[in-house]
Amino acid sequence: MSANEKIFSVLRAPRVSEKTARLQEVTNQYVFEVASTATKADVKAAVEQLFDVKVESVNVVNVKGKSKAFRNSIGRRGNWRKAYVRLTDGQAIDVSATA
Repeated sequence: MSANEKIFSVLRAPRVSEKTARLQEVTNQYVFEVASTATKADVKAAVEQLFDVKVESVNVVNVKGKSKAFRNSIGRRGNWRKAYVRLTDGQAIDVSATA
């Protein structure tokens, strides 16, 4: 597996919402959906290589899937993992850009 493949297997997608937009403005933190096996070190390395920025800290959270009812059956959304990445002052990532 090449280095590029490893980056894209760790980082799945940026999470964009009102809460994450506020985090970007106030604390310079960005939120990404990451692989469930990804560690803090993996996420830090992937973000630094992909966006060419300096990462100050990484926090990861396991998000439990919700139970949802559809017609007469009850299903469950999958569990996933997200990472809060804090960049050093003066650094920024344009997460709204389309790849």
